[in-house]
Formats: sequence, C-alpha cells, structure tokens
Amino acid sequence: MTTDAQTIVWFRDIGRADVPVAGGKGANLGEMTRAGIPVPPGFVVATAAYRRFLVDTGLESALAERIKALDVDDGGALDLISAECRRAVETAEMPRLMADQIAEAYNELGGGPVAVRSSATAEDLEDASFAGQQSTFLNVVGPHSVIEAVKRCWASLFEARAMYYREQNGWGHLDVDLAVPVQRMIQSQSAGVMFTVDPITGDPNRVVIEAAFGLGEAVVGGMVTPDHFELDKVHGAILQRDLAVQDKMLVRGPDPDGANPNIWQPLTSFEGRRAKLSDAELAQLLQIGTRIERHYGAPQDIEWGLADGEFYLLQTRPVTTIDGSSAKADIGQPPDPGAAPLLTGAPASPGIGAGPVRIVADPADAAELEDGAVLVAEMTTPDFVPAMKRAAAIVTAKGGRTCHAAIISRELGVPCIVGAAGATELADRSEVTVDAVNGAVYPGRIDPLLDWWSHSRRAADSERLDTETKIYVNLAEPEIADRVARRHVDGVGLLRAEFIIARIGEHPRSFFQSGRQREYIDRLADGIRKIASEFDPRPVVYRATDFKTNEYANLAGGAEHEPDEENPMIGYRGAARYIAEPELFQLELQAISEIRREHPNLHLMIPFVRTPAELAGVLREIDSFGLRRGEDFNIWMMVEVPSNVILLDQFIDQGIDGVSIGSNDLTQLTLGIDRDSERLADGFDERDPAVLNSIQSVIETAARRGITVSICGQGPSEHPDLAERLVTWGITSISVTPDAIERTRRLVHDAEARVLG
Repeated sequence: MTTDAQTIVWFRDIGRADVPVAGGKGANLGEMTRAGIPVPPGFVVATAAYRRFLVDTGLESALAERIKALDVDDGGALDLISAECRRAVETAEMPRLMADQIAEAYNELGGGPVAVRSSATAEDLEDASFAGQQSTFLNVVGPHSVIEAVKRCWASLFEARAMYYREQNGWGHLDVDLAVPVQRMIQSQSAGVMFTVDPITGDPNRVVIEAAFGLGEAVVGGMVTPDHFELDKVHGAILQRDLAVQDKMLVRGPDPDGANPNIWQPLTSFEGRRAKLSDAELAQLLQIGTRIERHYGAPQDIEWGLADGEFYLLQTRPVTTIDGSSAKADIGQPPDPGAAPLLTGAPASPGIGAGPVRIVADPADAAELEDGAVLVAEMTTPDFVPAMKRAAAIVTAKGGRTCHAAIISRELGVPCIVGAAGATELADRSEVTVDAVNGAVYPGRIDPLLDWWSHSRRAADSERLDTETKIYVNLAEPEIADRVARRHVDGVGLLRAEFIIARIGEHPRSFFQSGRQREYIDRLADGIRKIASEFDPRPVVYRATDFKTNEYANLAGGAEHEPDEENPMIGYRGAARYIAEPELFQLELQAISEIRREHPNLHLMIPFVRTPAELAGVLREIDSFGLRRGEDFNIWMMVEVPSNVILLDQFIDQGIDGVSIGSNDLTQLTLGIDRDSERLADGFDERDPAVLNSIQSVIETAARRGITVSICGQGPSEHPDLAERLVTWGITSISVTPDAIERTRRLVHDAEARVLG
C-alpha cells in the first residue's frame, strides 16, 4: 500500500478511515474510488511525509518557536509571522528520497497535467469546514513542478487566513498535518458544486446544483455567477432553474509551466447564455449525488466536473453549515421595506443587516474593515474571513449559493447576498440595509426590517422543542465535541472510536508487542475524554472498535497483523475479535474505566454480535475487568445482524440495558445488498418492508423486556414517515449526525403530536 513509511499512498488503497494518513480530502477521494464512484485517478503525498519533512529540515522546532508569540488579532504581526513561516517551508530542500518517490509516482500516474491539492487532517469533517484555507494548484506539469507545488501546499498551512481560522476554532498550528493529493487533471467543459441537501433551509429532499463553463475553481471561488438548479431528490423534478450569463470561462493556458497555468477564455453572448447542464445531465448528476450521500450516510458538499460527456467527482465532504437556527425553511417573510432596492442577488446566508458600505477591491484592504460595516466585493477569498466575521452583512457581485462567500457566511451566521451585479458600484460609506432573506439591498437603514429579523432570531433561539423520544448524536471527532454539545441534543448515542484510532495511526497490536500499552490507552482515552467531558452529565455511549480487517490493515503495522479476507464486512470483526484477542479489548476497557472516574456518563456498546453465546463471552470479559453493570453504567448491544432480530429475547437474557439498531448494516444483511455496489445501490432502502418489520420487532421486544432501544442512521432525519413509524412503535431514542439534530427533533416533535396527541 505504501512506500517508505507512507510517503505515497494511492487512492485505490485508502478510504474514509485514513484521514490521519491522507487528510480529509484525500481519504474521501480514496473512499469514492473504492466505492466505484467516478474519480480521476491519483495518489496522495501522505501526512507522514509532511511531518518527516519538518523534522528532517529542522523546521518543526523553528516554526514552533516563531508561532509561540503569535497574536492573530494583530493583523500586521500575523502577516509577518505567516510570511516568515511560508518562506521557510517553501525554500527548504525536500529530502532527496522523498522527492524521488513523488516524481516516480507522478510518472506512474502517466505524467501530464495534474491537480495538486491540500488535504488537512482537520478538514472535511462533520461540523467543521476548512473551505479554501489551504492552496490548490491546477494544471501542474512535470515532476519538478509537482514537487514544488507539494511544498507550496505545505507552506499554505501557514497562510494568515489559515492561522487565524485555526486560532479561532481552537486548533493547534502544528497539530494539523497536511497530505497532498495529486490527481489527473480533468479539462472540464462544465463544472461546479452539488449539495445533497438545501444548504440554506436544510430541506433534505432538495438537491442544489450550481454549474459554470470551464474549470470548477471559478464556481467555488465565486469568480463567476453560475447557473443554479434545485431538484427534488425523490422524484427528480427540476424545482428551480436560474440561468446566468457567463462572459468568460477558466481553462488551461498555453503555458502550463508559467506563473499562470490557467487563463480566462472569453465567451460570446450566445455561448454564455446557454444552460451549463442539460436536463438529462442534471438527472445523471442527481443520481450520483444521491448515491454518494447514501454511501456516507450524511448530506454531502460535492465538487464535480463534466468532460467528454462523463461526470467526475473531484471532492466530497459533509455539509457543515446547517445548524437549524438561522437556516430555517419556515422563517417567514419580512415586512414591506417601503423602498425600491438598489440591487438584487441570490440570498446565500439568511438574515438582515445594516451599516455603511465598504467596497473592498483587494483582500489586503479587508483587514481595515470596521465592525458593523457592510462588506461589498467582487468576490471573497479565504483572506477575507477575518473581515467577514466583523461585517454586519456581505454582498458580492459574483458567485452562487455554493461559493466561498456563501459557505463561510453561513458558517459565521452573517447575512450574505451573492451574484448581485453592480454591487461594487454602490457608493462607498453610504448606509444600506441588506435583506439576505429575499436577496435585496435597500438605501438607508430600514428599522422595520431589522426589528423583524431580531424578533425572528429571538423566536428561533427560544424554540427548544421538547420530545419524549430522546435525540442523540453520532460523533467521532473529539475536536468538534464542544460545538455539538452546545446544541439541543440529549447525549451521544454513538461515539465511534475508529476515527480516534485512525488518528493514532498505528495498529493496537503493535503497541502491545512493543510494550507501549500505556501510550495506546492514554491516546485513546484523550479522545474519548474530550467528548465525555463536553457532554457530562448527558449520556455518552461508546461503541467498542469495529474496524474491519481491511481498515485495520491500513494502520501502521496493520498488514502483518490482519488476515486477507474476501468479504471483510462479514469477517473477523466486532464481538468475535474481543473474545479472540481479550488483551487488546482490555486496552479499551482500561481507557473507559479511567475516564468513568471523572465522567460516569460514559457507557459501552458492543457491535456486530452474531450469537447470544458470543455476547455472553464479551460480557464476561467486561465483568472480569471490573466494569459492573448498574444504574450508572449501562451496556448496550448493536442490532445489525438478522440473528439479533430473530433471537433478541435470548440476547437480552445475557444481561444488557439497551440496544441500538444499526440500520445500515441491518439493511445490507437483511436484503443481501452491498450499498456501495453501483448496480445494486438503488435497492438499498431502510424502508423496505423486510427491514421495517425487523425494526418494529426489535422496538416492541425491547419495550416488552423493559430495556431502551435506539436507532443510528440517516433514515429518520430524511423520511418523516419513518420517524412517525418509530415513534408509533415506541422507540426510546434516535441518534443522528450533527447536521440533522434540529431537523430530526422537529420531525419527531411533529410525529409525537400526531401519534401521542
């Protein structure tokens, strides 16, 4: 899989669990490749290479010393330190062996133009967007140019915008590693972005697609105003179609080795008015997006390109900007402003703000933006982020609702209008009111609009719907626990250990064999403790590790400890491993035991249990370790194998406090369908009668036996009919991804009102 301690990893050999090796972007490119989703081929310069580069060149200690005095609120000092750090990385000589391996991999890829992208270990996670914080270089040609682009990607970790963003979000500057995907370049005729959920309203059945001619960088960066399409996810109907006139497109230039490998190519009026995607192409893209969302189990933000009639996926990440507060579909309409708008555009981040116009032509000038001003620009880049945070509202002349300005504004909760032609011609320092609910800019300060928005926000903030059914969250990343814990959520129904272990990066057997058990326990406990402490006293249910053998093999040292299985999904995993390798299971139990001394809200769940005897064996291991079931320590079992449904009474007899239905695996094993199979994906449906009968049976059996029952999966947050069925059957709790917390609570609240009266 790797060369020289993971300098190079190929997309075909990695998946979503490999974020510590390939970063968020690289791991997702590998995941899609392995799932058979059309992705241009490529490889990743792994995080280990970045770390080794810093150590071998002496930069790690030098950068740490320089950053120690950093004050990101001092713009001048931030720029100075940023420039020094970037210069140090860019001018340092890459170790010869590492450079040779990158060149060899580039040649093996076939040479020619490639995209060289940054992929941080802290990006593309649920509830954490690092949009545009690091650099991307397109149409890079030649081994030397690729090597230099890799170093420039590493250096971009120390861009002022990236350092500011990390500081604001509590990330250590040297704690974030950077991988660099190198991917064969697609010369797109059309390209753009697709959200598999409406990024503004949170409507899970509405897919948003934005498209422009040429390279997709123009759409993401807000350099052009794209066509905007909204489709019904279930029926495929085109609900909205807004065509924009495009006067130029970004294409590969004649001198790819020059300073500007990409150039703007003018379009005639006739060319620019054409739809960027046909109805048939929209339908095809919708199908791909739905499949990717199903594969990941959460709404996705996808970058795509269309070349020679074929769609290629260039990136996917969880949607991070829906929190159920400012982005409500039922927000209502503001009062009549009593004035004609100065200009209009597309509402990208809902809200109403007022202040003096400040037209910013250069990102360097953004630092001078005063608090409460209305930031007006042709478009924004990541360098604008500190100023965007201070703005009362944001208006851009170009861009669509999926561009940088739109995404970051939603994340910051700042009202934003994009694609407002003529915005930069507004009178500088003139007072305006920005209605980003309807996409209009009015002259002067209009108090009725501002008062309406203030009242709407207070009403939204005070609306904390209470439900009999507990709403839990599925969580894997300790780094976002504080933000998720502030939401209206009753606890963590599924704490997945796999991400924490993947970031440790080494197979637990390797720790055991080298006598470093204490190190492994401490590193595992650090991640779990962060989540348990943020949610205390709300319950946190830790699911014991459920890596499959092929996923364990991707950890350092894993290949020598894992069997090569034809079908890892139904192979050596879950409870069977704990019984066969109790010494490794005890490392987890030790971590749990130590954390519970400080945070007794931590409980344990056992995954993939095939037989009652297997469960009994695992319970004996837990009991012999000294973890005793009781009122303050519950043991749950995942229900994901049909035998769990058929023999549930016998499983309960072994002594458990609750069960959680893993609907993804249960659906696959009940229907005999691999949800990642392109030919079978359409048959994967959690609402299939066979699956629903199983879920109903589990809920009713659990209620009869007096134990709690939950479900972990995307279905209840997407399908109101399923949520109502679960409430009717008497489910105790529903656990969902962070983006679906508020939406699910509303669905359950409404279902309870109908069912319970």
